[in-house]
Amino acid sequence: MTYDVARLVRDLSTELRGEVRDDTLSRAMYATDASNYRVVPDLVVLPRDEADLLVTLDLARVAGAPVAMRGAGTSMAGNALGGVVVDVSRYLDRIVDIDPVAATATVQPGVVLTDLVAAARPHGLTFGADPSSASRCTLGGMIANNACGAHSVAWGTTGDNVRALRVVTADGRQARVQAVTDTSPAGPPDPAIADLHRALASLGEEEAMLIRRRFGTFSRQISGYALQHLLPERGVDLARLLCGSEGTLATTLEATVSLATLPRAVVLLALGFPDAVSAARSVPTVLPHGPLTMESINATLVERLPADTRRAATAAGLPPGQMWLLVEVGADDEAGARSAAADIAQEVRDTIPGATASVVTDPSAQGVLWRCRRDGTGLATRRADGAEAWAGWEDAAVPPDRLGDYLTGLDELMGRYGYSGASYGHFGEGCMHMRIDFDLLSEPGARSYRSFVEQATDLVVSLGGSVSGEHGDGRARGGLLERMYGADATDLFTRVKDLWDPERRLNPRVIVDPPDVVDNLRQQGQAQHFGGRTRLAFAQDAGSFAQAQRRCVGVGKCVQSSGGVMCPSYQVTREETHSTRGRARVLFEMMEGDVITDGWRAEEVRDALDLCLSCKGCLGDCPVNVDMATYKAEFTHQHYRGRPWRRPRSHWTMGWLPALARVAGLAPGLTNRVSSSRLAGPLKRAGGVAQSRDIPEFAPQSFTSWFHREHTPARGQGRTRILLWPDTFTTYLSPEVGKAAVAVLEDAGYEVHLPAGQVCCGLTWVSTGQLGVAATVLRRSLDVIEPALRAGATVVGLEPSCTALFRHEAVELLAGDERAALAKTQVKTLAEALLEAPDWQPRPQDREALVQVHCHQHAVMGFDADREVMRRAGISAQIPDSGCCGLAGNFGFEAGHEEISAQIGERVLAPAVRAAPEATEIVSDGFSCRTQIGSLTPRRGRHLAELLAETVERR
Repeated sequence: MTYDVARLVRDLSTELRGEVRDDTLSRAMYATDASNYRVVPDLVVLPRDEADLLVTLDLARVAGAPVAMRGAGTSMAGNALGGVVVDVSRYLDRIVDIDPVAATATVQPGVVLTDLVAAARPHGLTFGADPSSASRCTLGGMIANNACGAHSVAWGTTGDNVRALRVVTADGRQARVQAVTDTSPAGPPDPAIADLHRALASLGEEEAMLIRRRFGTFSRQISGYALQHLLPERGVDLARLLCGSEGTLATTLEATVSLATLPRAVVLLALGFPDAVSAARSVPTVLPHGPLTMESINATLVERLPADTRRAATAAGLPPGQMWLLVEVGADDEAGARSAAADIAQEVRDTIPGATASVVTDPSAQGVLWRCRRDGTGLATRRADGAEAWAGWEDAAVPPDRLGDYLTGLDELMGRYGYSGASYGHFGEGCMHMRIDFDLLSEPGARSYRSFVEQATDLVVSLGGSVSGEHGDGRARGGLLERMYGADATDLFTRVKDLWDPERRLNPRVIVDPPDVVDNLRQQGQAQHFGGRTRLAFAQDAGSFAQAQRRCVGVGKCVQSSGGVMCPSYQVTREETHSTRGRARVLFEMMEGDVITDGWRAEEVRDALDLCLSCKGCLGDCPVNVDMATYKAEFTHQHYRGRPWRRPRSHWTMGWLPALARVAGLAPGLTNRVSSSRLAGPLKRAGGVAQSRDIPEFAPQSFTSWFHREHTPARGQGRTRILLWPDTFTTYLSPEVGKAAVAVLEDAGYEVHLPAGQVCCGLTWVSTGQLGVAATVLRRSLDVIEPALRAGATVVGLEPSCTALFRHEAVELLAGDERAALAKTQVKTLAEALLEAPDWQPRPQDREALVQVHCHQHAVMGFDADREVMRRAGISAQIPDSGCCGLAGNFGFEAGHEEISAQIGERVLAPAVRAAPEATEIVSDGFSCRTQIGSLTPRRGRHLAELLAETVERR
């Protein structure tokens, strides 16, 4: 469709209160969703309110522009791409009303599902459909796709729970359409669309025989239009017809939905099976018991979970098996729920050979098992060997009693094509989600993909199934609809589309006139050929920066409305640019080269990465371990390579902090007087430091000086030699932490040594993208500690970011260096080293502590060891869901970042610290975290070593 884009941009910019974006960065970020497809939009609109949305649609109609409505952008089928993309998630997110008596809610289309659930929960209510993307998906998107989720087996699809929609048609008519239910029969149509209603009713009568035969055959038949809602015996139900129409017929302005009553007690029955087919065969046994969920996850995905999550899952009650079903059972009380779950378990064990079972009652343990299921969407995108796996055939469904046959047939078909994949899904409704290792990079691979999905469609059709069970058709399955339904049925789709949208402006080429399933595959673009040697190894991605960027498939956990570490800047700005997904897309578009054209030199990319804190939250929280901190370091290195004069001043000050600290440490008193004098302002400006930040005070005596000159080390007596890493922060700024660590380690029976020379891990050079310097610094430090590493000694790190560098970046920075590989396994946290000390038991303290876990520790080392040490020490740890502190090393000190740094800290951490009783210790091992706590609150954070050292008997 051709139209005057520039004129439309001008008209929209004049008329709207919201945002109209046609810049390179915005178009790049909205070019893909969570699917395999890429269609660059002409512009992006973020309407401020409903009036803005109506004006947008009106002006687009006048201009002849195609419009794609968008919520969270988590579509796996390419449902919302191209033309004028209208993002309602930013502003149209108001819960208009909750009526607890009628058990309904009225919402705008941009309301996030978890926000609705949170608002309904105090009334004992919830929304029945709950896809795994609930923390970011919007009600408008759920209506467009007729989303389902884990509880739809009990409470129905989104369409089943819609009571009324207020919509605007393609030609600008506003109307209210009411759902037809047993208690609300079909009434007179809204006068604004009475002619449309008559025409659709006539079509339903005329084609009733065909519609009865092929539509509405089972609950998960989501593909195409739900034409069963035009049948005369049911009463024409335009609200339900619009559910699952993928924004191709009308635009939702507001929705009234029914809410389900929460059971008073819920237990989780975890069923284990030797294989997927056995699990599928159990469905007819379980369904008559009326479970709330019947969700599957297989061993391939469980094995790919982080080790601590796997351990937690086993401890929570995941029974032996290779395939599991999570069956939620509700009742009026826990005893009733437990009894019902036990009955199901016994019947399954009696029916299915090799079945195992575990009844889980603890809510936190249930949460652990549900996390395994929720993260399957991302985990399935990579095989254990690192090979890529893709959506495309991830959403087929069959009647539940045919699921075993489907899985058997699909395994045979995948075997013929040499494909493998990981599966998860809604077994109770016969819907199976999969990621398969299609070759979508090459033309022959794309042809094989097309052939496979066509034959898989034939398999599904032979079993009475649907190519889509909840994700919709979009570009992934639209081209398969004729194969599924037949040409006569797809002709009906065209007739319906022509009645609603004769100009084909609403989400064109979705459902009707679909493209070939291999058109616009994003994997086939120029990004795969992006060359040039990177400074980091990217070993987990076959040495390819391009493959690393393909990790992000857009599932959008980083744009959830709350919780987690990822992504701190997005959590306060709500800007897609500042999400992990947004940044990954910008890097991908940099390599694609047609929208962002300057490669490594692209300033758009530099700007998009500017508010990345390099906190590594995404490495730990993202299901596919997108590591934006590493990508930023590589980009920054390449961006300034050969032109160091273009670097920000902060790179020369905070990036070179270890070197500057050594100089300052020669005369700490003088340094502190200067940094607190009138010269501080000019010095900060010269160094790119925020004026509002105090320059940290240097200790009168460094930790290393104290150790060598004043400390009498414990030696001999069967002690195990250990090397304590004197990082820059501990050595020059917090020597009390080092002293405390020495006392605790010696009390645990260790013989503590320091490296025999100057050492530094190179962290600050990595975070500022000075990778050549970082490699040199790290290599020299490894020279110093090589004898200890070769001897198998443990190296204890006190600063989490430095420890994490050895555990993660070092092998990427010094690929092939055996010493870096040794350090990866031998560098430990203080807590890990203490737990390895035989017979060590800390003296009980009986105190409370509020703990801010350092982001790098969260992502790389985990907190299990610290939690156990604190438990042994009698310290009750409260860990708020605070995410990053906001300082993040150099980030919060840099001029221009101070405001957002404070906003991040004030989101959860600072209020939690202020609210903590005076007797509660504030614990944070990271120097940055302690600095931010001291900056935003009157409290002082302390290192775990300091708490443990208080009870050590001084010798």
